[in-house]
Amino acid sequence: MTPQFWLWLGFAGMAAGAAVILFMAKRRTPAEEADGIIHGIVPIIAACSYFAMATGQGSLVLPAGPDAAEAARQFYFARYIDWTFTTPLLLLGLSRTAMHSGMRRPAVVWGLIGSDLIMIVTALAFGLSNVAAVKWTWFAISCGAFVAVFYGIFVQLREENASERADVRKAFLRNAVFLTGVWCAYPVVLLIGQDGLGFLSPTLALAVIAILDLTAKVVYGIMATLETTRAVDRDLMESPKAAPLRRAA
Repeated sequence: MTPQFWLWLGFAGMAAGAAVILFMAKRRTPAEEADGIIHGIVPIIAACSYFAMATGQGSLVLPAGPDAAEAARQFYFARYIDWTFTTPLLLLGLSRTAMHSGMRRPAVVWGLIGSDLIMIVTALAFGLSNVAAVKWTWFAISCGAFVAVFYGIFVQLREENASERADVRKAFLRNAVFLTGVWCAYPVVLLIGQDGLGFLSPTLALAVIAILDLTAKVVYGIMATLETTRAVDRDLMESPKAAPLRRAA
């Protein structure tokens, strides 16, 4: 399987996933509609990124990293543009799940998104760097920002989530563990891939990132959409007048 295979697979999988999520998402309340749009637009952005990479518009050739054996590497900058938009949207969706009854602490959400953007931008700098000391300093900063994202999710958001009813608390914990579990694999792949130590072949690194992207954006998006639907089902069952009803799909 060639690198192009995985890039086109990523494009097709994201496009199909976006269609599935948008079809599944219900619009009975404004909150449910917003969650459906958030999780539907994430794979659309990713599909555009994969199309750019598959057609040669989303990458450039750079010298290999100081710790890699190859003389040159294909650097896929489009994935960082993708992550700059999609990871904040995923965090916004997760925050909405945590604070299902109302966004009580927007500052926490902005802090999460800010830490996430620092993580992505410094990871881009890591990938672009060829001087070892500079490269690994950027990697360490990116990992530090990742820890801040974890703190925001499992401390600050969980504090707010504690006041929600039991089914919402369980939904948030499932979503948070699933999403962050997948995200933990990304820095490992970047570390041992072509932008880092060069232990993974370019094709294998692309394959792993494509699978992780499809899991974090499509599989998680479907999972989060179903969780929102179940939560709104409960909302409407307990208090039919709690929010204005809209069409089901």
